[in-house]
Amino acid sequence: MVKRLIAHRHLISLPMTTAKKTTAKTASPMTIVYAMILGILIGYVINTQASSAQSAFQIASYFSLISDAFLRLIKMIIAPLVFSTLVVGIAHMGDASSVGRVFAKALGWFFTASLVSLLLGLVLSNLMQPGQYMHLTLPEAGATANLAVSSFSLKDFLNHLIPDSVVASMAKNEILQIVVFSMFFGIAMSAIGEKNKTLLDSIDGLSHIMLKVTGYVMKFAPVAVLAAMVANVAENGISILEKFAIFMGEFYLGLIVLWCILIFAGYLFLGKRIKTLLQNVREPFLISFATASSEAAYPKILIALDRFGVSRKISSFVMPMGYSFNLDGSMMYCTFATLFIAQAYGIHLDFGTQITMLLILMLTSKGMAGVPRASLVVIAATLNQFNIPEAGLLLILGVDTFLDMGRSATNAVGNSIAAAVIAKSEGELLSEAQAQKLAASIDAEASTKMHGA
Repeated sequence: MVKRLIAHRHLISLPMTTAKKTTAKTASPMTIVYAMILGILIGYVINTQASSAQSAFQIASYFSLISDAFLRLIKMIIAPLVFSTLVVGIAHMGDASSVGRVFAKALGWFFTASLVSLLLGLVLSNLMQPGQYMHLTLPEAGATANLAVSSFSLKDFLNHLIPDSVVASMAKNEILQIVVFSMFFGIAMSAIGEKNKTLLDSIDGLSHIMLKVTGYVMKFAPVAVLAAMVANVAENGISILEKFAIFMGEFYLGLIVLWCILIFAGYLFLGKRIKTLLQNVREPFLISFATASSEAAYPKILIALDRFGVSRKISSFVMPMGYSFNLDGSMMYCTFATLFIAQAYGIHLDFGTQITMLLILMLTSKGMAGVPRASLVVIAATLNQFNIPEAGLLLILGVDTFLDMGRSATNAVGNSIAAAVIAKSEGELLSEAQAQKLAASIDAEASTKMHGA
């Protein structure tokens, strides 16, 4: 047990101590909550007291600059963080068979979770019929939502999967392509044995540096959360939430059901420790929710999984894949929103058609992973294929940001549970006692360094 704890500690020692040292004085989850509440209040005052809607929009745009800057800082570190942590993790796995096994387990979990999420959205939309009972003024069927839509093809998927230039992939933050390159790179490093030591140490050092940078960036999280909430509420107001209260309420009810399913699935593998995992990911969850960005929580989730006892070689492999293949909240939204629009226009889709739609969404959602506002793009493509007016997207565009907050937070929870479960299946999850000792040693070391600085 002691040897295993030491080995696990050695693998994540510097990233963990660095991250802890830099985040020791960062915001607690409650600070994020207070920032959200204050942001809503300030946004409401701006929306109601501004001289005109244009004036409120302009003020909101100033606050958006702050949240946009934070998200750009996060995106700045994603590519080097994913590459460095994933390469080091794969190199430590030892051989290609271990990588293949973890890859297969991750894909199996991701596709199962995606199917459950899509099916849940379909079932709830049929049961609650949100589009039928809202009696909204419908946009003209010929109107367009101005979203870039293309039909799904195997060629498009392969082009999105395999990079023609890893530099371009990193510049564009194409996480799936970075994962593919990192897998080849890490397996090759593992294959050449001791010759890779110098380079591996350098890449390991890069991961330490990127986690240090992450600590600096995350200190701005409460300010970014406050600014994001001010901008959203100041621009859209509370009235739009009242207008779409039924649709949004039923969607968030669906998300709660999905959370329960994911947590139950995690409980089957992790037992009562699932509660500890959820406590560890509270702050990443709130950051994802407030910024409506799954990417914003990625560095924090890695650190939370470290503290839970998940080996970095598993979390650094599973998490980037999850950001391309395991978007549980977004998947549920695809079927829920598509059927909502069909119901609003009085278009009946029989059971067979809905199942066909679900299977198509299973494919197109993976082919469009990483696309900005990916859920809306996928929904637009699906509407076209089933002759449902694309104009229906205009119904939900106004509240999409508020819906995206829930989707992003759900994606963060789903990926965290997936990483922990796969680590448990691979024997790469420390026991609860070992994890507590590891966290305590990290806290003590970080405290010593802070007082000695």
